[in-house]
Amino acid sequence: MGTDIPKQFLDWGGKPLLMVTVQAFFAPDMPKIDGIALALPPTRVAEVSEWTFPVPHWCISGGKTRQESVSAAIALLPNNPSAVVMIHDAVRPFPPSVAVYEAVQALGSWDGAVLAEVSTDTLKRVDSDLQIIATEPREQIYRAQTPQVALLATWKKAFEWATNNSFEGTDDASILEAMGLRVKVIPSPSSNPKITTPQDWNRYINVAT
Repeated sequence: MGTDIPKQFLDWGGKPLLMVTVQAFFAPDMPKIDGIALALPPTRVAEVSEWTFPVPHWCISGGKTRQESVSAAIALLPNNPSAVVMIHDAVRPFPPSVAVYEAVQALGSWDGAVLAEVSTDTLKRVDSDLQIIATEPREQIYRAQTPQVALLATWKKAFEWATNNSFEGTDDASILEAMGLRVKVIPSPSSNPKITTPQDWNRYINVAT
C-alpha cells in the first residue's frame, strides 16, 4: 500500500479497515458468529484487545508467514472440534452473505469450502523465457477469495500436518488439498475484493463511505 501504517489499520470511513472487516460479519444476513481470533502485528495486540465486538475476541501476535499467523489464531479458539471456522483476510471488507452461507452449509458433505471468483480472463501458461506454451481453459479456473471454511478439528489437523511435512501453502485451503481432502469452490462475486493497492483503496473506499 506504500504507507508506514499496516493497511489493515488505515482509516476506512472513520474506522480501521480491520475493524470494518470484522464488523461486516455481524450483518443481519450473515451466519451467527460466536467468537473471533485475530493474528496481528505485535505492536497492535494491546490496541485491538480493547476493541469491542458483539462476541468475545482473542488476539495474538502473528508469525513470519500467513500460515504461522493463522495457525496461531486458530489455537486461541475454544476447543470445540465441530465448530465451523471461517478464515478471512483482514482487508476484505465486503464478505458476500449468500456465498458465506453456502460455504458453511457445504461442510455437511465436504471437508472444506472456499469462496472464489470465476476467471474472466484468458490464461496463458509460459516457460522461463515467458514464451507461451499453453492456453488454459478459463472455465475451470477460479481466483480464490476468503472466507475459507472448515471445521475446527479439520483446520487443526491441517496446520499440524503442514508443520510436520514442511508444507507452505499459498492459501489456507491449499493445505486441505495437499492432504487429499475434498474442498468445494463456492462461486463468489467480484464485490468481495482484497484491498491490496492504492488503486484498490481509491476505488472501493467510495463504496463504503
